[in-house]
Amino acid sequence: MLKVNESDFEFRFGDHGPKYLLKGPNVDIGIVVLKPGQDFQNHYHTTCEEVFYILEGSIDYYINNQRVSVQQGDLIQCAPGDTHYLINQSNTNFKALFIKSPHIKERDVVEVENPIIE
Repeated sequence: MLKVNESDFEFRFGDHGPKYLLKGPNVDIGIVVLKPGQDFQNHYHTTCEEVFYILEGSIDYYINNQRVSVQQGDLIQCAPGDTHYLINQSNTNFKALFIKSPHIKERDVVEVENPIIE
C-alpha cells in the first residue's frame, strides 16, 4: 500500500509541467498543469501507452499532428508511437491526470518537432 499527496511533489518547471505522484513498479501516474500560453514539447513513447484525464480547463492536444480539443471530463488515450503536443491557448489553467503504462526504468520519450498550428 502506498499513500501520497499531490502537494508532496514538485512540477518539472517550477509552477507547471508534469509532476509524478507514482513511478512504478507497474504504472506511472502524475499531474500536468499548463497555464495560458504554455505548451509541452511534442513527443511520443516507444513502449508506454499514455492516458490523460482532464481535471480542469481546456486545451488543444495535437495527436499525430491532428488537433483534438479537450475539456474537463474528457479522456485522451495515446498508444505507443502516437506523437502528442499540448498547447494551452485558453485564458485559464489546464490540469490533467496522466497515467503511463507499463512503467519502464529507461527513458521512453522521443521528442519531435512541434506541429504547425494554423
